[in-house]
Amino acid sequence: MFRLLGLLGGLSAVTDLGTGAVLDEALTRCVVATRFARGLGCAPDEVADVLYAGLLQHVGCTAFAYETGLLWGDDVAATRSALRTDFSSARDVLREWVPGLAAATGRSRARVLARTLATARTLAPAPTATCEVARAASRDLGLPEGVQQALGHVVTAWDGSGVPPVHGDEIPLATRIVHVASVAVATALDAGLPAVPDELRRRSGTALDPALVAAFLAGAPSTFEGLDEIDAYRAVLDAEPDPVRRVPDDTAVDVARTFGRLVDLKAPGTLGHAEAVAALARRAALTLGLAGDDVADLALAGHLHELGKVGVPSAVWARTTAPSATGREQARLHAYHGERIVGRVPELAGVARLVGEHHERLDGSGYHRGLTGPHLSLASRVLAAADAYRARVEGRPGLAPAAPEPAASWLRAESVAGRLDADAVDAVLAGTRPDRPGPRSAPHVRPSGLTPRQVEVLRLVARGLSNAQIARELVISRRTAEHHVQDVYAHTGVSTRAGAAMFALRHGLVEAPDRPAAPEDA
Repeated sequence: MFRLLGLLGGLSAVTDLGTGAVLDEALTRCVVATRFARGLGCAPDEVADVLYAGLLQHVGCTAFAYETGLLWGDDVAATRSALRTDFSSARDVLREWVPGLAAATGRSRARVLARTLATARTLAPAPTATCEVARAASRDLGLPEGVQQALGHVVTAWDGSGVPPVHGDEIPLATRIVHVASVAVATALDAGLPAVPDELRRRSGTALDPALVAAFLAGAPSTFEGLDEIDAYRAVLDAEPDPVRRVPDDTAVDVARTFGRLVDLKAPGTLGHAEAVAALARRAALTLGLAGDDVADLALAGHLHELGKVGVPSAVWARTTAPSATGREQARLHAYHGERIVGRVPELAGVARLVGEHHERLDGSGYHRGLTGPHLSLASRVLAAADAYRARVEGRPGLAPAAPEPAASWLRAESVAGRLDADAVDAVLAGTRPDRPGPRSAPHVRPSGLTPRQVEVLRLVARGLSNAQIARELVISRRTAEHHVQDVYAHTGVSTRAGAAMFALRHGLVEAPDRPAAPEDA
């Protein structure tokens, strides 16, 4: 058995990366929100809801990363600027969003404002997508209904201007508490504690519950006491009310799977990549007769190996031309970020090493450390081969998907060249045989009453194709494509690409794409 909070606390650094926050902002927000809830006299179960909602407030941060990246180039910077902005106030848009994004992207303020106005309709689904992904992720993590409700309202506003369109006391108390704590912590980290009161008062009555703002300001000294001296991770664990949530060891893979899916949303062309790598690496490990601990670690690492991608602008993953030197360095950092994130969880030290080494090569040509064969375990070699194979058959922007046999030939050539391990390559390719069961062999089941055509449309929506692209892909009219898309949304209970992607992943409906969506017309 292990503590769910211990695992989630370590992995919360993913959302810090995805929102451009300083390290441990999620943990600090969680501590402050929990202290605030206790100061308000909340019952233990309410405090627990606040704790998990505070920790995972931005768990949906990848929901609209792809679309935001296409518009602004740097979705991480855009997300950070958006979190600082009250979009119900034109003044705040001019004060926070425009200058913040101008500084982050190198555009003039006039260009940022003009593009913001021109793309307002394109960005309109972002809050809904965030809510849909947050609800789906919290459900998949097995969190209580109170937490699911809180996270499903994470982009609401006190005055009703957010999503969903509820206001005042209709918003869950846990959400309102987290909103106040979030603004307070972000302001304190950005501008210092003295700036917190003014910022809370500025948002009071619009984004924030005025009664909670007043209560927070009255108790702020004790709420922030000692935050710069504590171990935030340990403080979060200590803050959980009894009984603490414990889950069986084998449930760790469910948590890892959920985070892997969140990363896959970052680039629709990689949808299902993490689950496919995890399954393939596990089969290869069993073929090689690796020890049980290595097999378990490989399964977890397969789901978590791309976590660091969340902190790299989506434009780096979507470009169809050769990357610049800066782009290459940004991409290479994802292995480092992923290792550091997973390494924060003491029980996952072995998994963290695998995550950090999944792009290493035997001849030293890989990254992020440039390790050579003697320094790489067989498990690391297996994960590297599984990831390389799946990337080849899935395709990437600028590189068409390869059929299984050419992909296998390429993988063997990498082995002959001394970059990938021969035994690992053989085991991975053995695991790709059609007679081997895997997560992609089952989807004859069609949940929610979906027809075969609707499943086909769902897959295309999940991969980021527009209605026009779906029409071309299926050789149908655009109006017919739009009708199919609306039917899919009605059956699945979602209304965004990210929501559709999470539904498809949860129900095993993702297949390797014939081609990735083209950024210029997605």
